[in-house]
Amino acid sequence: MNFEHTDKTKEMIARVEAFMDAHVYPIEKEHHDWNRAPENLWTHWPGIDGLKEKAKAEGLWNLFLPVEYGDLSPGLSNLEYAPLAEIMGRVPFSAELFNCAAPDTGNMEVLAKFGSEQQKKDWLVPLMNGELRSAYLMTEPQVASSDATNIETEIRSDGDDYVINGRKWWISGIMDPRCKLLLLMGKTDPSAPRHKQQSTVIIPRDTPGITIVRNQTVFGNMNSPGGEAELRLENVRIPKSNIILGEGRGFEIAQGRLGPGRIHHCMRSIGQAQRALEIMCKRVTERTTFGRKLAQRSSIRQDIAKSYCEIEQARLLTLKAANAMDTVGNTKARDLIAAIKVVAPQMAQNVTDRAIQAHGGMGVSDDTPIAGFFMLNRFVRIADGPDEVHMSQLGKMKIKEFTE
Repeated sequence: MNFEHTDKTKEMIARVEAFMDAHVYPIEKEHHDWNRAPENLWTHWPGIDGLKEKAKAEGLWNLFLPVEYGDLSPGLSNLEYAPLAEIMGRVPFSAELFNCAAPDTGNMEVLAKFGSEQQKKDWLVPLMNGELRSAYLMTEPQVASSDATNIETEIRSDGDDYVINGRKWWISGIMDPRCKLLLLMGKTDPSAPRHKQQSTVIIPRDTPGITIVRNQTVFGNMNSPGGEAELRLENVRIPKSNIILGEGRGFEIAQGRLGPGRIHHCMRSIGQAQRALEIMCKRVTERTTFGRKLAQRSSIRQDIAKSYCEIEQARLLTLKAANAMDTVGNTKARDLIAAIKVVAPQMAQNVTDRAIQAHGGMGVSDDTPIAGFFMLNRFVRIADGPDEVHMSQLGKMKIKEFTE
């Protein structure tokens, strides 16, 4: 395997880094403060649209879609996209500026791969153009949703329509007024084989019967403007043309959606860990305790050395997984995807924890982005499947591989 970046990738890295230097880092604090102000709840920072237009004009748009959808994006491979996502991860909100933010990315991949031509026209094109945002409705409060076959929301056939009833929670992005599209996973046939009971449907956000039960905080943060929320769906009626791929294909779609999404999380986690390490190195050269710079203390040097090693290891595993996705496909690469989903956010949590400790009280404040990185990666260890599920499946795969 050769992970030397191609000339095309090097050129894209330089362009994304230049955009971040010119437009993102300078407004990072302003953006953060806006989103934390109570009077701005569920409204997006006013400058976001202008920056998105700049990114689009510079061709830094929809970078995440794999090469097979080249007519809708720059046509980068997963391996080519990896360093770009890492750069975006250094400022978590920046992915939206490039139209590369979750949950939109996963929803666009579903529509691009599985959607009908009409569904692509109605929903994929507006998403690709950045005209709206979206949410993905899978997790439910009454069942352990890390096992997607547990999903209970009913999608009942009624003539030319489906009628949907159920509860969903931890629905990211739905509080944003720009969210106009919902993709929902529910059950069309509870009597079918276990992995054929589920289906995925398109629900316009303004469809009657959708109620926000409550907003949910993450470590006390409302995560405005998108937020997370618990929903109640009562007799939500949609046309049958809104089903994606067909009845009984929902589990298949969910697996296809989550594979790329998982590695995108990992790419961004590495960017956050790398930036935390850089901030830590700068800080310890500026602070003196008991007559010596922190940078001169062995424990600090060990923390920095361990952090560097762990970041490099995770980065290489991410690149190997991305390369496998490109060369043998997501299904055959699922062991590497599972491995990096376990490794990367835990690594980023470890690195940011060390950086927090080196900063002392400042480390747990919003004076640096490090505390935010720590909390985000603790959340990512649950998002798109908890560590335990990935390790269980990975262990099962390896046992089978080495004993059959």
